[in-house]
Amino acid sequence: QVQLVESGGGLVQAGGSLKLSCAASGRTFSRYAMGWFRQAPGKEREFVAAITWSGGSTYYADSVKGRFTISRDNDKNTVYLQMNSLKPEDTAVYYCNAAPAPGATITGTMGYWGQGTQVTVSS
Repeated sequence: QVQLVESGGGLVQAGGSLKLSCAASGRTFSRYAMGWFRQAPGKEREFVAAITWSGGSTYYADSVKGRFTISRDNDKNTVYLQMNSLKPEDTAVYYCNAAPAPGATITGTMGYWGQGTQVTVSS
């Protein structure tokens, strides 16, 4: 069982930056791939970024590539999403996701979810 708590959301002007954090419980956090998803009002939840259990590989949606960076600190049981050059279209609730089992991949349909944190980018 993995419990996730996101933080770091807020209101920022276009072009600004925010860093989201996702604190995870559980002794085996370091064995789980982690991801970030987001959901804007009236839209489906979409993939943003993912990182393997070791941090050795990262993956990004085309819409955030070059602007967002996912990272993790397994000693602190925390995964981060550094968001730079924010745009109004980045406005959404951002969710942290843990893979359904150690060694499994991020699919966005299974696993563990946090409660979400609101990111609002003003123009």
